[in-house]
Amino acid sequence: MSNSSTTIDRQKGFAGGAELFRVRQIPDSVESKPVSHVAADPPSVNPAASKAYYFWLMMPAIIVLAFISIYPFFWMIYMSLHDVDIGKVEWNNFENFTKLASDTRFLMGWWLLIQYSVMCLTLQLIIGVFLAVALNGSRWEKVLVTTLLMPMMVAPLVAGMVWYFLYNGTFGWYHWLFQSLGILGAKSILASADTAMLGLVLVDVWQWTPLITLITLAGLKRVPQDQLEANMVDGASPLRNFVSVTLPNLYPVLLIAIMLRFMDNFRFIDSILVLTGGGPGNATKILPVYLFEVSFKFFKLGRGAAIALILLIVTIILGMLLVRIFDRQQPKKA
Repeated sequence: MSNSSTTIDRQKGFAGGAELFRVRQIPDSVESKPVSHVAADPPSVNPAASKAYYFWLMMPAIIVLAFISIYPFFWMIYMSLHDVDIGKVEWNNFENFTKLASDTRFLMGWWLLIQYSVMCLTLQLIIGVFLAVALNGSRWEKVLVTTLLMPMMVAPLVAGMVWYFLYNGTFGWYHWLFQSLGILGAKSILASADTAMLGLVLVDVWQWTPLITLITLAGLKRVPQDQLEANMVDGASPLRNFVSVTLPNLYPVLLIAIMLRFMDNFRFIDSILVLTGGGPGNATKILPVYLFEVSFKFFKLGRGAAIALILLIVTIILGMLLVRIFDRQQPKKA
């Protein structure tokens, strides 16, 4: 009797131990779809700020921007519709705009501005892309990029003064170099109507090509290396690789560079005023220079406002076209 009871107690003990050390069964649904428990955000001491609060924070900046940009814009429109003189403003029935159609200097200013912008952009793109490709991955890339950026840090007025002395027909080093090579005669490059525009273009190319180089160099860093390596495995030459892979990836970056530079060419006249002032004759009197003369030399503020408004509208339209071209090159979202 005792043996049987002992056996029964042992079996109960084994059963209890097995129950104690049994592995807990977890359903597959729990393992495959764990439930995340996110702790509630702690209560904030300060209440959430209203939209009016942020509006009042931005109000000083809005007032300053309105004062320096919006107010002059509408005042320019107002002046373009009137004859503005000291102490007198008279409505002129859109004559400031209608007379521009027969103004030969206004039309010639547009033609010279197009020539100047096209020559500057073409040379800057060619030289800038070449320098960026040459510097990309170079051992001295950082040092050379810093050195190339120095002309861009110079004020346009100072750059014009420096090149004015370099072009000087008496002691200018560049004048001596061009004369030694047989490119120039006794006249300075700025004294001849045939070469003055080229002299201005060289100054702009010297100062702003580093910007194109910097933007292009940033674009080269994002060119997919796997595409380049795949083309090289297929036997493509470096030139073919550049045309078929690198250049399409640089296309959006170059569009941004073109937009920035063409807008600058439409408004920068500092170096031109220092070097030629629009001369010799009217050979370099691009439209912004003509606008400066009409407004601040002859004080025809109404006529100058009309020219400035037309120039602004054309610049905005061309900028919108470039932005639309840029948007078309971006990959569409699915």
